[in-house]
Amino acid sequence: MREGTSDPSGWRVWRSQDEMDNLVESGVWENRTTWQDATAKAETDPDGVAIWFDDGSELKYREGVEEARRLAVSLAELGLQKGDVVSANLPNWREMAIINLACCALGLVINPIIPIYRDHEVGFILKDAGTRVLFTPGGMRNFDYPAMAKRLAEQTPSLEWIVTVRPGEGEAPDLTYSALVERGDPSRFEAEKVDPNHIKLVMYTSGTTGVPKGVLHSHNSLKRSAANSAEARGVGEGDITLMASPVTHVTGYSSLEQAFNSEIKTALMSRWDKVAAVDFIEKTGATLTVGATPFLKELVDEAEARGTGLPSLRQFACGGAEVPPQLIARAHEVFANCRCFRVYGSTEAPLVTQGFLQAKDARLAAETDGRIFNYDVRIVDAEGQDVEQGEEGEILAQGPSMFLGYTAWAETIKAIDKDGYFHTGDLVRAGEAGSILVSGRLKDLIIRGGENLSAKEIEDALHRHPAIQEAAVVSMPHPRLGEGVCAWLILNEGQSAPGIEELGQFVREHGLAAQKTPEHIEIVDDFTRTASGKIQKNILRKNIRDKLTISREPISC
Repeated sequence: MREGTSDPSGWRVWRSQDEMDNLVESGVWENRTTWQDATAKAETDPDGVAIWFDDGSELKYREGVEEARRLAVSLAELGLQKGDVVSANLPNWREMAIINLACCALGLVINPIIPIYRDHEVGFILKDAGTRVLFTPGGMRNFDYPAMAKRLAEQTPSLEWIVTVRPGEGEAPDLTYSALVERGDPSRFEAEKVDPNHIKLVMYTSGTTGVPKGVLHSHNSLKRSAANSAEARGVGEGDITLMASPVTHVTGYSSLEQAFNSEIKTALMSRWDKVAAVDFIEKTGATLTVGATPFLKELVDEAEARGTGLPSLRQFACGGAEVPPQLIARAHEVFANCRCFRVYGSTEAPLVTQGFLQAKDARLAAETDGRIFNYDVRIVDAEGQDVEQGEEGEILAQGPSMFLGYTAWAETIKAIDKDGYFHTGDLVRAGEAGSILVSGRLKDLIIRGGENLSAKEIEDALHRHPAIQEAAVVSMPHPRLGEGVCAWLILNEGQSAPGIEELGQFVREHGLAAQKTPEHIEIVDDFTRTASGKIQKNILRKNIRDKLTISREPISC
């Protein structure tokens, strides 16, 4: 069992100081922060564009650094110190890039929170992270974010400041992002001396128990992950990444980093729209993109409908949900110069695999989840023994871009074994040319459009419904998002089955985000169970998959 080392944030990391020193000395870890890289670019290429936004605006290196200096001064004057946590539940906005830079400059830990999360999820995250400052949007998309922030502040002792970004008409917040930037005197700015080994990011991902886990990354681990992709794919100067995934996911967040710490620039979309995506690619000349299955399918559909092969686009890395092989093949037919491929990774272990890029490997690009790159991998059975190639087992991964632990040390020591392997909970089979094929999950998660949803969290809400005696939530096929939410219910005696709209409203009223509402209901008298009484969810998943396949029953989306 590993003892772990301490960090200014107060969290423990599983790597020893000697291990981290060796990774730095060997050059595997570059040992620079994004702030160091950003200030260098501001000096050498001040008017160079770092990020294009889909509203037509741009963020240049010098203006990004100057605005971040102003914000950093104000954050320091609020009393924030190295290792403190700054949370932000913002969309893919310009302000998110500046907040990230300011946190880097001061050695603060940034905590991006998915904007569709509501009281239940956000409240847990703020408490667990010990957040001191929350940047929240003004009221938008028919939801009052500032009101939620105030409710949660009353329940979160650590939360001292709520900063509203882009307040809505008629809103009068106590503190705004623009006010912080305006009052920050750049002459008073002084960057902290930040150790790149220290925690810079805490990002929450769904756990098997329904309790989100805070994933910890350092400056060095995140930059190594980006370097892995650059090395494997031959990308760099002249490349532009179209990013439509939320910057509150590790994939989207990487686009904020790479815009300032690499030669790759970013074209950032505030929200996904296939028509806007084609226009944005053509306008910016985007060459790369990463996204879940729905993004690839809809981009192919739109490009084909408009008769464009999107000639600037040369790589599409697809993952986060099941990717049909025929979709990859169709993309290669529609796009003029783009190699499309599947990849596998997680917040804890970003991109364990990289794609097959050569035309001669088109079959492997379509039929596997990529090739292992810069990770040591084991595939083991239930007893922890290595399985033969082609046999199913849990994938364990070890590498320099892995996370440094969870906010809960007990979870860290469960997930990382004595040899430093991360037990992913995912089932795979090893194939030819170093490839893997993901075949299932030990974790009871639903991956809906690349978003991990905890089945137990949804079940806990359903169990509060007066008509429901017992609920089992599983994934089901979804024509657009890969997986949807299916609720199998046993009703209390004499109760009628709730309708899909009623159940959705009930779940939302209990604080869950809209994407966690069941999209299909099955009523049963009992579940098939193991000898110990555990519900055999694999049977439920198979039954709903078979039913929808045979009947082609419409799915409510």
